[in-house]
This record gives sequence, structure tokens and C-alpha cells, in this order.
Amino acid sequence: MDEMESGVVKKFMFVNRKAPYGTIYALEVLEMVLISAAFDQDVHLAFVDDGVFQLKKGQDTKALGQKNFSPTYRALDGYDIEKLYVEAESMAERGLTEADLLVPVEVLSRADMGALMNEMDVVLTA
Repeated sequence: MDEMESGVVKKFMFVNRKAPYGTIYALEVLEMVLISAAFDQDVHLAFVDDGVFQLKKGQDTKALGQKNFSPTYRALDGYDIEKLYVEAESMAERGLTEADLLVPVEVLSRADMGALMNEMDVVLTA
């Protein structure tokens, strides 16, 4: 029997480093997050580097010919996914503030984000 079957809850952190569009990474991570939550794992999401743009309000994807999936982040709390973290330095470097984001997040310094990652059982980066 593997750990998932035995009921052991693992701390998963999904680290989003890529801009929301132009690659499949952001959408793939979002799908993995929802799957992990379905298996009752302790899910954390971190947004660093260009990944902070995934949470930016007012995304217009018409010119890209891609569906805007950012509203899905608003539904995460319905899946008991409430641990969203944004790296302060990444936001500041891109001219963003918490007011620019779609959902409530905990803003952590780069050092605190690293410390939190060290507490996880599994860290997946995209």
C-alpha cells in the first residue's frame, strides 16, 4: 500500500515561476493542485518570479487566443486550498502590490519563502 492509500497526508507545495500564458506550465500546475486537493493532501501554492502575474487582476487573453483561466484561482477555497503565498521581492520587481491580485495571499520575503519550502514533503516547480 502506498502512502496515499494509507491515509498519510503530505505537505505539497506547487511553485509557479512562469507567466500565465505562452506555455502550458501555469495551467498544468493548477490542474495538479486540484488533483492533489482531491486526494486530501495539504496543498500550498507559491507564486514567484513571473508566476506572480498568474494572480494579476484584469487579464485579457483575447489577443493571445487563449482562455483566461485566472478566475479559477477564486474557486480554490472551495477545494480547501487556502494556502497561497507570493514572494514580496517578485511582486515588487514587477510593480505589483497585493491590491493587484485576484485572491487573498500571504506575502513572504524570499528568505521566508525558502524556509516554508524546506518544511514541505514535496515541492514541485514549474
